[in-house]
Amino acid sequence: MTATALHDTLASASAHLAEYSGAATAADFGDIRAEFRALVSGAGVYDLGWRAKIVLKGNDRVRWLNGMVTNNIRDLAAGHGVYAFLLNPQGRILADLYAYNRGDSLLVDTDQSQVEKVLATFDHFIIMDDVEVANASDQLTAIGISGPRAGDVLTSIGIDLPDLASRQLVDLTWQAVSFILVRGDNASVESFELWLSPANVSTLWQALVKAGANAVGTAALDLLRVASGIPRYGQDIRERDLPQETEQQRALNFTKGCYIGQEIVERIRSRGNVHRKFTGFAVEGSLPTLGAKIQADGKELGEITSAALLPAADGVLPVALGYIRREGALPGKPLDAAGAKLRIADIPFDGAFKH
Repeated sequence: MTATALHDTLASASAHLAEYSGAATAADFGDIRAEFRALVSGAGVYDLGWRAKIVLKGNDRVRWLNGMVTNNIRDLAAGHGVYAFLLNPQGRILADLYAYNRGDSLLVDTDQSQVEKVLATFDHFIIMDDVEVANASDQLTAIGISGPRAGDVLTSIGIDLPDLASRQLVDLTWQAVSFILVRGDNASVESFELWLSPANVSTLWQALVKAGANAVGTAALDLLRVASGIPRYGQDIRERDLPQETEQQRALNFTKGCYIGQEIVERIRSRGNVHRKFTGFAVEGSLPTLGAKIQADGKELGEITSAALLPAADGVLPVALGYIRREGALPGKPLDAAGAKLRIADIPFDGAFKH
């Protein structure tokens, strides 16, 4: 379990530490409901040391990575990033990641829990290519800040906030500290990531908290993820899943040319939809357990991959995420998952963002 650069600071702030996506970080700071509320109606700051940074250099880096992942790296403008999948030749999802064009290099951002598989896959497919791959996680860590007041908090500590598109980044300086500011891509809440040296991360964290950002742990972050309807690799997205089943069209580009697993992805596109899809569910009563099979009229239709009691203005909102066969994904159709009553619901779950 890798300790994050913020480990000591988080511990001194009475955080409950736990493993998340391959790293030790704050699970919560004692009030998960308040932390979630900060993320959706104020400003919540959180450790992103559980995200790994992989740097690709060499003259063939753009062509080579474009042939490895599902999204378009070839036409990616400098200072911009995209979400993508890394597939095996059978079209199954080995990992998910963000890829950024840094001008003289590419940067891949993924969970620490996925980095070993990503690096091994990259190494396997670099043959005669001029590509150098290095895990830069020891030199570059990150803090995230989300919520409608996130921009105000950044401005209040002296960061000149530029107008950035989703997953656009820019190099900035704050109090002689160099860092990279990245605009997030969660359409439900405004969010930013600040990438910087581990030596400076605690100073920036403390400045953001002093400026009014609430310290937030991964428990509240996961509630936000579920509320936003975003699947997590290793839980909602597994190696057995196909890209189109995840409903993450933002990860796919159908005009970029060949890449590993592309034949399967294109075959699915040309033949029509896959048989099942990633879906949101409203829950009546107790939450279903993860892995519970979804049934209707005695027929198995899918499975639950995430479930949560989302804090809402009038109490809690029980919801779930999972996969369901398309013929069963009918609005209003009563469904059952190990005794839990479900109905198809739109994601994001809007009720969780009203406080």
